[in-house]
Amino acid sequence: MDENGLKLYFMDTGELSDETYYQTCYDSLSAYRRDKIDRQRFMADKKRSMAAGILMDLGLQEHGLREAQVRVCHGENGKPYLPDYPEIHYNLAHSGNMAMAVFAETEAGCDIEKFRTADLKLARRFFCPGEYAFIAGLEGEEQDYAFVRLWTLKESFLKVTGMGMRLPLNSFEFQFSEDGLYVTIQQNFDKKNYCFVEKDFENCHAAVCIQDESSNHRQG
Repeated sequence: MDENGLKLYFMDTGELSDETYYQTCYDSLSAYRRDKIDRQRFMADKKRSMAAGILMDLGLQEHGLREAQVRVCHGENGKPYLPDYPEIHYNLAHSGNMAMAVFAETEAGCDIEKFRTADLKLARRFFCPGEYAFIAGLEGEEQDYAFVRLWTLKESFLKVTGMGMRLPLNSFEFQFSEDGLYVTIQQNFDKKNYCFVEKDFENCHAAVCIQDESSNHRQG
């Protein structure tokens, strides 16, 4: 995607089941990423962390860089950034057997979540009344899908702002079009415009949020 230099990368962690390939990828990554991998107790978590590093490396190659060559620092609330390359904005996420990375020319945030049963108690407690009403008005798989979709959209916005969970989930609201295909955000955190991109996989949903001059929304 060329808009705002937006590029998305996805990886199924099942590709790392081969021990030789796993070790080759591990050896190619930075000490920073290897340490994150090593600190994971379970192999599934190690694979997710490694996949995130691999995708970061792929994105950096588009800029003539490698993951093992760059310094990663973290903002006040934990958002990673590249202090030596402030023009490169990226974000990583993983869930289940999928990992994702987003690169853009402006601030970016992303999230990916496995499909699961909608938690209406959680939605009532943490989401805006309108968002809860939208989810509660659906049934079955449609309700489960809407819950995960809204959760990823909210997480992507939290991450693009750099605030993380310091920004309450009910302090900004998503509104869906009648057909459910398009979404807009109502927020008072700043006066910037944001663009959202969504993508479905067999067992998970991904959302990306970037600062933008338009309010376009894409779903894939």
